[in-house]
Amino acid sequence: MFVKGLKTYKKIYFIGVGGVSMSALAKFLSLSGYEVSGSDGVRGEQTEALAFYGVRVRIGEDGENADLLASDAVVYTDAIPAEHKELVKARMLRKPLYSRAELLRIVSEDFSQVIAVAGSHGKTTCTSMCAHILKYIGVPFTAHIGGEDAAFGNFYSTGREYFVTEACEYKKNLLKLAPSVGILLNIDKDHMECYDGEADLRDCFLQYCNSAKTAFVCADDKKCLALGDFPSFGIDNAFADYRATGLRANGERYSFTVEEYGKPLCRVKLSAIGRCNVYNALAAFAAVRSFGFPEKEIAKGLENFTAVKRRFEKIGVFRGASFICDYAHHPREIMSTLLTAESVCRGELYVVFQPHTYSRTKLLMPEFITALRPIKNLMIYKTFPAREKYDEAGSAERLAKELGGRLYTENLTMLKTWLQKTVKEGDTVLFLGAGDIYYAAQYILKEL
Repeated sequence: MFVKGLKTYKKIYFIGVGGVSMSALAKFLSLSGYEVSGSDGVRGEQTEALAFYGVRVRIGEDGENADLLASDAVVYTDAIPAEHKELVKARMLRKPLYSRAELLRIVSEDFSQVIAVAGSHGKTTCTSMCAHILKYIGVPFTAHIGGEDAAFGNFYSTGREYFVTEACEYKKNLLKLAPSVGILLNIDKDHMECYDGEADLRDCFLQYCNSAKTAFVCADDKKCLALGDFPSFGIDNAFADYRATGLRANGERYSFTVEEYGKPLCRVKLSAIGRCNVYNALAAFAAVRSFGFPEKEIAKGLENFTAVKRRFEKIGVFRGASFICDYAHHPREIMSTLLTAESVCRGELYVVFQPHTYSRTKLLMPEFITALRPIKNLMIYKTFPAREKYDEAGSAERLAKELGGRLYTENLTMLKTWLQKTVKEGDTVLFLGAGDIYYAAQYILKEL
């Protein structure tokens, strides 16, 4: 079944197809009957997984490759530079070009109902929770996930009635969507290189909420609440339309009662670790409930959600010490993850943090210092630059210096030696960051 907005095409080429969000879209188009191919800078899990969907992937950029030249349309990720050889060639040939966000909008328009999840933190987890609810209920749906759900990966599809996706604020991409139900989990300073100050960021989220037929915002987030009179969810705010009460924690796994407009509905018991997931679950509950589905089925669907890869994921054990990876790359996320780690750690807590992009580190340097300074055993690992060029003012080295000369390394052998000499039974080693620190942690654990 072709996509209405792309029905004139047969062959579609993706530049940067190995990205989690891009590969999910490539999978969807392949299943929809298109001949899909693409390229990426490096080989990885996503490029390997695409082979199972019949997607041809080449590594490296080549403006003369046969798949690009034969394509009817080209999709590109915002992460690639304007001078990318394949993008330059596509423009020269005047091929129809679509950014990732533009393609996502076109795909979403093929569905009867769209749930979009926005916010500075928690989008992937909340999106996955929505998917598990719809799966349990049994309605036809497709989930486009910006991370790796433990059961679904980054893509899952049973039909084209409900579409669940993340609405990313990078370059204001979330404004391309007009969802049936929009979720706004929180507002924090991030991707500020794309905005003209905090007021511009706030206005972007407001436009997003206004674009949805129904928008649910977090009542415990002052910036969300200040946007206006939208339906809300929360824990502490007694006026939240959907509220979690009677919270109980068992090893950082929470259970709670969902109240709907002041009326207790049902009890929810989460498998995912962390208080932050109560907010994600409430938001997912409110969004799916707005379609009229029974509360007990929604609760069961939430209980089926276990985890998202790189969200407090235990990857192994060394000398009785747990090695845990978390995607936290923003000061607020770091502080939330540290609270969870401290509550479950029986011994010493060791933290390895990899900054993600120079611009974020530079813009949020005071906030990073506040979040990281209390950590007793801290190692700063080299910056993951993503699409950016080196900037000393936002570098990992500068961050280590600003923290009073904390340990810093670019060397995996040094990092391995540090852990080998220090960790013992009962300790927890926490690897934080959205870059390649995840693979570094896996490599070190294997070596140890």
